Amino acid sequence: MAYEVEAPKYVRLAQTIQRRVEDGTYPVGTRVPSENQLVQAFGMSRPTVVRALELLKRDGWLESRQGYGTIVLGRPVVGEQRDPRGREALERDESSALGRLVEVDQVTVPARIASALGLPKGTKALVRRFLVEADGEATELVSSYFPAGLADGTELGSPEVLAGSPREHLEARKKIRFDHATERVSARLPEGDEAELLDLPAGTPVLSVLVIGCDASGQALQVSDVLLPADRQELEDTYRLN
Repeated sequence: MAYEVEAPKYVRLAQTIQRRVEDGTYPVGTRVPSENQLVQAFGMSRPTVVRALELLKRDGWLESRQGYGTIVLGRPVVGEQRDPRGREALERDESSALGRLVEVDQVTVPARIASALGLPKGTKALVRRFLVEADGEATELVSSYFPAGLADGTELGSPEVLAGSPREHLEARKKIRFDHATERVSARLPEGDEAELLDLPAGTPVLSVLVIGCDASGQALQVSDVLLPADRQELEDTYRLN
């Protein structure tokens, strides 16, 4: 039997804003209403509004411009991926993100993570786990792994949130540069305490987006495993046929 699962509030709000962009209520090139205005207009909390705007920026509908606000770009160009989910995982500012840091530790990395980092099985690496939340609901669990040697001389091992993203911190402290990222999407059952952190019923699968951030030589600098409750996700893509 198939069950219809209602999308989270922030997704429904993002879809409403999309429709308003498409029908001209929010014209291309203009500023969208402020967070306060959206909170009042839709009767939703500020975290829900912020999360919806982040989603629309990630997917290319909106763009933040310093000193001007959030601008309407319109429907993204077909076939152009402006801001993939992986970039959000690599660039999330821990100090201002909605959610909390749940673990910082040296761990024996899972085989798939070791392979992505180019490390032997059974190797230990530093992990920072961040639980993304909206309206008190866990929406993502992001586990970011770093080779132990690369983390030396940085604050990545600190249990405190970073002022910025781990990627920015690494680039500044180690004088390295991220060049590109690869994403691998798969489905699996949660492991360890993943189901508890995401508040999932027993047997509920998760969608795993494995994001591998590399330098120009292809050396992996950071691998983030982004876990999403599979029963709350819908993947959509638009592409040309000629």
